[in-house]
Amino acid sequence: MLGQDEAFARIRLLRSPNVGPVSYRQLLRRFGDAQAALVALPDLAGRGGAYRVADEGRVAKEVAAVRAAGARYLFHDSPEYPALLGELDSAPPILTCRGDAALALRPCVAIVGARNASAAAVKLARQFAGELAEAGFVVVSGLARGIDGAAHRAALHGGTIGVIASGIDIAYPPEHADLQEEVARQGLLLAEQSPGTEPLARHFPSRNRIIAGLCAGTVVVEAAPKSGSLITARLAGEAGREVMAVPGSPLDPRAQGCNQLIRDGAVLVQGAADVIELVTGFTGSPRSTFREAAASFEALPDELGDAPADIAALLTTAPVAVDELIRQSGESAAAVQLALLELELAGKLVRHAAGRVSLS
Repeated sequence: MLGQDEAFARIRLLRSPNVGPVSYRQLLRRFGDAQAALVALPDLAGRGGAYRVADEGRVAKEVAAVRAAGARYLFHDSPEYPALLGELDSAPPILTCRGDAALALRPCVAIVGARNASAAAVKLARQFAGELAEAGFVVVSGLARGIDGAAHRAALHGGTIGVIASGIDIAYPPEHADLQEEVARQGLLLAEQSPGTEPLARHFPSRNRIIAGLCAGTVVVEAAPKSGSLITARLAGEAGREVMAVPGSPLDPRAQGCNQLIRDGAVLVQGAADVIELVTGFTGSPRSTFREAAASFEALPDELGDAPADIAALLTTAPVAVDELIRQSGESAAAVQLALLELELAGKLVRHAAGRVSLS
């Protein structure tokens, strides 16, 4: 059972500057708990400059805001934390949630697509979602206009999860305020951002990785090239999950993204039965080839030596795989990870998908 002091320390650790999901887990592994990590953090990060952990008063206000919204925290090692999401190196260590967290433990399928979807695509999304819900699957989406909203509404009776890019107390888009409340009451609403956070452009890819990570498979119903739905599909592929797409006319720009996914290895699906066949009993070996393996992470050593300077010298603003840094530096995997951690805490490192890093 997680004590209140440790829970508060974990929130404070994650809200500290430059602490992301990967560095958060590395710090917990190295120091044993968040309270010890908070004590050590200024010295560890201070090698790259002055550093201050998150203010206790600000975190206390956040905790109060979560309670006022009727929400609660879901920690990465809680029995209620979804196992598939937890497999991602970038999985959020702490989520806020409203509703039935047990839904995220059931088999989940994501349905995503265009905000300005065609009438035919909206009808198809409703059909997919309704039949998946009837078959016992939880439908996951992002509460956006168009395909997302249609999927949520059709699956409310059987279980749906809405993942939002804002704080748990912010409804976006505003016209989906009632739908978001229905999802929270009848299903599950999840947010990674702290309460009061308005959705910014950079929050949506983070939201999308949660959608992809929760699910054995992601279905794209309709999407234009370079759309957010294709980001979700790519993240699902990188996580080793099924990526599925509904084909469309090459004359319709809203179908070009789906057709591109199929060309690049996503599985063509034409109905919910196709999806159910692919994700039933998912074992981690997807039929789709639209994926990229991610690098793994090891425990950190106690001492680093001169590794940070050596690793920094190998980095540029172009993303590179951590495994490549290990090969070129000649350092141990653990030493490289600690060097990257120090650079990240100093605000000099950016982590990318598939275990790649670059200078900020």
